Amino acid sequence: MTVSPRPQLERLAQSRRQPLLVFAGQSNRPLAQAICDNLGVSLGHSKTEKFTNDNLIVHYEQSLREGDVFIVQTFSTPVSDAIMELLLMIDAAKSASAGRVTAVIPYYSYARSDKKDSPRISIAARLVADLLQEAGADRVLTMTLHSPQVHGYFKVPVDHLSADRVLSQHFKSCVPNAHEGVVLAPDAGSIKRASQIARRLDSGLAMIDKERLSDTEVRPRALIGEVEGKTVFIVDDEISTAGSLVETVNIARSMGAKDVYVAVTHGVYTGPAIERIATLDVTQVASTNTVYVPPEKIAASNGKLAVLDVAPLFANAIANIHTGESVSTLFE
Repeated sequence: MTVSPRPQLERLAQSRRQPLLVFAGQSNRPLAQAICDNLGVSLGHSKTEKFTNDNLIVHYEQSLREGDVFIVQTFSTPVSDAIMELLLMIDAAKSASAGRVTAVIPYYSYARSDKKDSPRISIAARLVADLLQEAGADRVLTMTLHSPQVHGYFKVPVDHLSADRVLSQHFKSCVPNAHEGVVLAPDAGSIKRASQIARRLDSGLAMIDKERLSDTEVRPRALIGEVEGKTVFIVDDEISTAGSLVETVNIARSMGAKDVYVAVTHGVYTGPAIERIATLDVTQVASTNTVYVPPEKIAASNGKLAVLDVAPLFANAIANIHTGESVSTLFE
């Protein structure tokens, strides 16, 4: 059960430390508001406008002087606007004499571009990290990086949260005898996450061996493990077009899976994703609210989409950072 961060914030209020200030960009204000509700603080007042020449301007409508500022901005569509807005908010906060600025990035989309896997390309994950630090970010708080090594691109502290506890608790709430099921990793890259959730569920573990042909096309080769007659829990870091998910579900069904549940951290749902999920042979597809999922997408999913709340986890992490306590204790 999540512990409220309010008592430690009340203790802090009795000291003379920097005030806690939470602001939000435009990409996921509902999550930012939910984080503030859990913290028991008001969402800060700021305004972002776009000029006719497509330039952005950010203006804080309250004092930030010596404040401990947290700026919530997820890298969702339009990603370039989200990144630019965050850079401007960080720079403006530093110019307004903020004591410390933490970039809270629930979904760091460029974590996928973590290596030079073809000639003449940019390692965009490192470039974005450089931009954030150059803008003045003193710290970064994020969740479930597609490539955890992106953490190493930063020279400032990075707190990397995991949604594993939220996903596993969701599976338990859906299937009371979840321990009799099998957690299925859709590829070798997600086997570590799947293994951790399998331990939480005390369930079996399986993996699909596949070859990625392009950004949107994969070719499955084999399923390693036993899923016949089992409830299968598919876990991954994100769903984009859902092409990979369709292949994974089809293989699990062809191998005799009884029921299929899916849970990921980031529900990006681009292109044909919702249409594919609506016709997919699964009981449910759940994602957290790191990326805002509009009601019309949920309505179009044929009742299969669910959204899980990670605001309490971010709120507790922010409270611990603000009070100088350990963030790692949230995973114990």
